[in-house]
Amino acid sequence: MIHFLEAVVQYEFLQKALITSVMVGIISGVIGCFIILRGMALMGDAISHAVLPGVAISYMLGINFFIGAVVTGIATAIGIGYISQNSRIKNDSSIGIMFTSAFALGIILITLMKSSTDLYHILFGNVLAVRPSDMWTTLVIGLIVLGGVLLFYKELLVSSFDPIMSQAYGLPNKAIHYFLMALLTLVTVASLQTVGIILVVAMLITPASTAYLLTNRLSTMLLLSTVFGTVAAIVGLYLSFTYNLASGATIVLVATGLFILSFLFSPKQGIVWRSLRTKKTALP
Repeated sequence: MIHFLEAVVQYEFLQKALITSVMVGIISGVIGCFIILRGMALMGDAISHAVLPGVAISYMLGINFFIGAVVTGIATAIGIGYISQNSRIKNDSSIGIMFTSAFALGIILITLMKSSTDLYHILFGNVLAVRPSDMWTTLVIGLIVLGGVLLFYKELLVSSFDPIMSQAYGLPNKAIHYFLMALLTLVTVASLQTVGIILVVAMLITPASTAYLLTNRLSTMLLLSTVFGTVAAIVGLYLSFTYNLASGATIVLVATGLFILSFLFSPKQGIVWRSLRTKKTALP
């Protein structure tokens, strides 16, 4: 650990990697809470894969991948909603159709680019190669996402826990849904450099699920989720740097380890404590 801290102080690339990883851990944790409360984990997976063709087109045109990724991510979210609302196809089926077709298109476009290196970094991330522009983009996205959540916290709270009551209050549920999809797309784009397209859904879902096992209050859940996301980013980056491991995969595995600990030892939901309470109750 001391060697890692010395390296952080000494090497600028590691400083950028650490700052970017922490920012991604925080914003993924925040948006992830609303995603799992709404039962939209599959939508998170869809958006994360749907940005691939936008990234590929951006590379081809020589523009910032942020632009193409946001456009295709939001277009996919709108397409999913339009299909499910205007046909007999249910939401999960429309998600499957849209994100697999978008992902397949992205693979074909990247194949045409004839650059497997770019494909690897897009799919799996490489936070140790993060550029200053990527770091600043992540910071701007983080401020937008956190600002949006703070500004519409009550609306997101009510519509996430009770959509019927939200509608009764006159809140625009569809608009709130698409607003959340836009934030989800931004978080996905911010996470591309750190964990990549394939693993981004893990950073959205795992820290939030870990927090969900520990509390019933949304405010506490948001705080815990950002803490778990941050810890996963820092510890994962440390292990990645120390043992020369894939950065995105290592960060995700650390987040998974935290979830397993919560799953086993959560005071109320942990299976270890539940089994002990069951045994105590069964005793005469």
